[in-house]
Amino acid sequence: MAGRGSRLRPHTLSVPKPLIPVAGMPIVHRLVRDIAQLLPEAVTEIAYILGDPAFFGADVVASLTELSDSLGAKTSIYRQDEPLGTGHALICAAPSLSGPAVVAYADTLIRANLTLDPEADSVIWVKKVNNPEQFGVVQLDDTGAINSLVEKPKDFVSDLAVIGIYYFKNIAFLKEALEGVLNEKLTHGGEYQINDGILRMMQSGKRFVPGEVLAWMDCGNAKVTLQTNKQMLDFLATENEALVGNVTLQNSTIIPPCFIGDNVTLTNSTVGPHASIGAGTTLTNSEVKNSIIQTHCAIKDATLNNAMIGNHVHFNGSFTHVSIGDHSVLE
Repeated sequence: MAGRGSRLRPHTLSVPKPLIPVAGMPIVHRLVRDIAQLLPEAVTEIAYILGDPAFFGADVVASLTELSDSLGAKTSIYRQDEPLGTGHALICAAPSLSGPAVVAYADTLIRANLTLDPEADSVIWVKKVNNPEQFGVVQLDDTGAINSLVEKPKDFVSDLAVIGIYYFKNIAFLKEALEGVLNEKLTHGGEYQINDGILRMMQSGKRFVPGEVLAWMDCGNAKVTLQTNKQMLDFLATENEALVGNVTLQNSTIIPPCFIGDNVTLTNSTVGPHASIGAGTTLTNSEVKNSIIQTHCAIKDATLNNAMIGNHVHFNGSFTHVSIGDHSVLE
C-alpha cells in the first residue's frame, strides 16, 4: 500500500487510498478483516508495506496497528522508499517472508470462498472478465493448474484476470525468486514485478492453481469506488451487518441499504439507497444517494448522486456529480 493513489485525487491528497472508507470502513481494514475471516487458520502477523513516512505517518501506522490488534496479530511496518514495483515492495518486507502467507493489494475488495488446495504451492485468485486484454490473466494447463501469467494479452489467452490476492504455502520460495529478479535487474518499465518471481517458482516446479472470487471490487478511482461502495452495501445488507449508528432524524428518511455513522443529523433530508455517511455529518434539506460523504461534513440544500466528499467539508449547492477533498468549503 505504498502508492500515492493519484487516480483517486483529491481524496488521496491528505489520506492514503487504502484508508479511504467504503461502506463505512477504510478499504484496507475491510480487506484484511474479510481475508482473515475466510482463512482456515488464525492470522499471526500482518505486514504493511508503506511509502514515504511524510505521507504514511504516525496516524496511518496507528490505524493499521489497531487493525492488527483487533485480529490478535503482530504488526510489522515496512517502507518502500521508491516506486519500484510490486516485486520490490515485497522484498522490502523480507524479514516477514517465511511460512504460509497471503499477499494482497490494498485497493481491492472481494467476496470469495478462499479455499486452499492442500496439494498446491500457491493459489492465485482470479475473476472472469469480459475484456481480458485490459488485465493480467492466468493461462491454465490440461490439469487446471496455472502454467503462465500474461499481461494484457492482445490475442485471447484466458478470461481469468488476476485480482491481486495470492496465497503461498511457503512465501520464502517467492522471496528467493524475487531476490534473483532484483539481483539480475530484471525490470519492466523500471519496475520489478511479482509476476517474474511467480514465473520463476513455476519454472522450478512449484504448482499454482486458480481460485475464483464471487465479486472483485476495485477502488482505483472515484467512479469505481462509488460502484464498490454500492456493491459492498448490498453484500453487507444481505449479511445482516449493522449499518446505521446513532442518528438523529428530523423529518427525514433513510432508504436502505446505507451506512450511516454515529452522531449524524438528518433534517428534511432523504438518504439512500447506496449512500455512506460518516460520523458527525449533518445533512439539511438534501437528497443523497449512490454517494460517499465522510466525517464531520455539513451538507445543505444539495441533491447528490454519484458524489464523493471528503472529511470536514462544507457544501451548499445544487451540483449532482461532485468530488470534493478534505477541508473544502463550497457555498
